[in-house]
Amino acid sequence: MTLTFSVITPSYNQGQFIERTIQSVLSQDGVVLEYLVCDGGSSDQTIDVLRQYQHRLRWVSEPDGGQADAVNKGIEQTTGDIIAWLNSDDVYYPAALSRVQHIFETHPEVQVVYGDAYHIDENDGVIELYPTASWDYQTLKEVCFLCQPATFFRRQLVEKHGLLDISLKFCMDYELWLRYGKITNFFYLPQVLAGSRLYQDTKTLGQRVAVHYEINEMMVSKFTFSPEKWVLAYASVLVEDRDKAEGRDPTDLGVQVQRTNEFFLEAFRGYQRCVG
Repeated sequence: MTLTFSVITPSYNQGQFIERTIQSVLSQDGVVLEYLVCDGGSSDQTIDVLRQYQHRLRWVSEPDGGQADAVNKGIEQTTGDIIAWLNSDDVYYPAALSRVQHIFETHPEVQVVYGDAYHIDENDGVIELYPTASWDYQTLKEVCFLCQPATFFRRQLVEKHGLLDISLKFCMDYELWLRYGKITNFFYLPQVLAGSRLYQDTKTLGQRVAVHYEINEMMVSKFTFSPEKWVLAYASVLVEDRDKAEGRDPTDLGVQVQRTNEFFLEAFRGYQRCVG
């Protein structure tokens, strides 16, 4: 039996990118696909773009509880065997879904497939290869080496082990990989499947302190402690943002000494809170 795909795009005011996202999904050949865009009530050109493609996809535009809530709503309103979500500024590359389908069909025991991806800029130019790695659950606790738009999972996994955690605003995908990875090995497909857009307005770059804070809190909640690398990463971005906010000169020796002292102080505070 041919496996079917459900792709969900959570969307909010990404009108400058969403058509490229839509086209990258609808151009996937050789698969049976249902595509649902869950928009949070955009006020830009997003709705006009969605109307242009409504004969080839389903969409809803209404207030939601954020990205995780939108993805969960999409999962619950679709029926495909294989689930993926593609944010409204990311893209699939040609044949991505058919390559993933082949793995799932030839390896029925596999529950999650992830591949390589590029970080791309606002004009779709390649910045770098996303730092993906072969599957190892202990390593996943130290670094999130899965690129979310290049990751796909079976619906039965969701039905047994739950949807995204809607309390999380930044690391909902990472938490899901940690939850699923605890009960099944993931299959690494070393082929570039997707482009993950990286620019200043993204949550990853624009809200680094909040992102790292939430990761540490999530780790404590899940494992009762946060790994050293995540504690140190939080301390680092916190002090870097403080430097920028106060207009410090990074080449000044006094600033470097002050920054080092602040880093160790924040790292110590992080260890107290996240390691114990």
